[in-house]
Amino acid sequence: MAESLSTDVLILGGGVAGLWLNARLRQQGFATLLVEKASLGGEQSVKSQGIIHGGAKYALHGALTGASEAIADMPRRWREALAGNGELDLRGVRLLSDAHYLWSPGTLAGNLTSFFASKAVRGRVDQVKGDALPPALQHPKFKGKVYRLAELVLDVPSLITRLAELAGDSLLAGREVAPLREDGQLVGLVIDGRAVRAQRIVLSAGAGNQALLEALGLSQPAMQRRPLHMVMVKAPSLKPLYAHCLGGGPKPRITVTSHPAADGQWVWYLGGDLAEADGVARNEAEQIAAAEQELRQLLPWIDLSTAQWATLRVDRAEPAQSGLVRPDNAFLAEQDRLLVGWPTKLALAPDFADRVLAVFERDGVRPSANPPLPALPRPTVAQPAWEELLG
Repeated sequence: MAESLSTDVLILGGGVAGLWLNARLRQQGFATLLVEKASLGGEQSVKSQGIIHGGAKYALHGALTGASEAIADMPRRWREALAGNGELDLRGVRLLSDAHYLWSPGTLAGNLTSFFASKAVRGRVDQVKGDALPPALQHPKFKGKVYRLAELVLDVPSLITRLAELAGDSLLAGREVAPLREDGQLVGLVIDGRAVRAQRIVLSAGAGNQALLEALGLSQPAMQRRPLHMVMVKAPSLKPLYAHCLGGGPKPRITVTSHPAADGQWVWYLGGDLAEADGVARNEAEQIAAAEQELRQLLPWIDLSTAQWATLRVDRAEPAQSGLVRPDNAFLAEQDRLLVGWPTKLALAPDFADRVLAVFERDGVRPSANPPLPALPRPTVAQPAWEELLG
């Protein structure tokens, strides 16, 4: 067996939540080791749309919910980190847009006006017109209304790269995980045959948490998956657009984010209701046809004649909820030295770290003296899906 290691906190799962937690812990003097079996951010993080939203979309049909109150402070916290004066120094992370927009096609504009005048969202949204419209909507044929949300959209690959820099030498590429027990107590994990002892073990591996719990002989906390069938389109005619297009229901009809491809073109990444249940039931060709029909109906002036299309299936992994509803906050469960959690969405990664740190504070977990780590095999940063799927 390889030499054994010891650390304060052993983290499994190198998505944004695990990497953010790792950086916060290191900043506070903890020795950490973060284990990733594939590529950093490669499962959910790099497939997200990168929106750091503050909950306004949840308020579309009534008062602000628990979700929107919990998430309302997230854009501020991320903005401060991006500026280098927040809880982490994320300077250098590419900001794709310093706002996200709500756009309503002409038919729906009326019922929105009264909503946005309501006290619940005042100060969070402003109507924009003319030159202030997103570039893709600046067209004489555009007849809807557009509201600017105080939210932001990040280039997730650059975020993962920066968080990996903040990790220093604490990253380990490791595939096989088994429990390390002494006197019946979990004291660490055996990673690819190497024993790693830790004061605390945190599972933050998204969908991977389920297999990790099984490897540890545990069935709780239970996990749910909420599938999506996302669509990507790349064309020379596309201009940047970061917006929820409103439909008649509680979810955006379509959510568009724009991402720079390596060849200089823009890729539109399409989610929202398009990617939910009906979209999940469609095959790739049917889903592309549905997306193309939506874009032609909503944005008929955009030339899609030479567009390249692809779809991507993504599972959102979350703690199990009754009726597969969307959880309102980051989630953390505890069992002795083991903590298991899901941030439930990209924007809530800081909330997830807060919850872990609060448990450490309560339990008196403090940094201890650990020998420096040897040189370890390091995981790579995941590539955006459009670079693989859209040549």
